[in-house]
Amino acid sequence: MSDEKQKQPENDPQLAGKIKDSARQIWLAGLGAYTKAEEDAGRFFERLVHEGEQLESKTRDVVEKHVKQVEDRVEDVRERATGTWDKLENLFDQRVSGALRRLGIHRREEIEELERRIAALEAEIRHLQDTDSEEE
Repeated sequence: MSDEKQKQPENDPQLAGKIKDSARQIWLAGLGAYTKAEEDAGRFFERLVHEGEQLESKTRDVVEKHVKQVEDRVEDVRERATGTWDKLENLFDQRVSGALRRLGIHRREEIEELERRIAALEAEIRHLQDTDSEEE
C-alpha cells in the first residue's frame, strides 16, 4: 500500500514541482500581459489624443470657414435690408409730405421758415416805428 500511496499524483514530488512551475509561468505570463496591455493602452491613448487634436483642428477650420460665410451673407442681407428700408422711408416721407400738402398742412421746415420771415418782418416794423418816432 505504501507503494500505491507513492504512485498517487498528489504524492508525486515531480508533479507538484511541474504544477508549481506551470502556475509560476501562468502568473508571469499574466504579469507580462498586464504590462503589455498597460503600455499598449498608453500608446493607444496618446494616438487617440493626437488624432483628436488633428480632427479638432480640421473641424475648427471648417467651422470658421462656415461662420465667415454666414457672417458675409448676414452682412450682405443687412446691407440690402438697410437700402430697402432707406428707400421705403424716403418713399413714405414723400407720400406723407404730398398728402399733408394736399390737405394744406405745411411741413415743419416750411413753418420754421415762415416763423423766421415773420420775426424778420416784426424786427423791420419795429425799426421803422423807431425811426418814425424819432422823426416826430
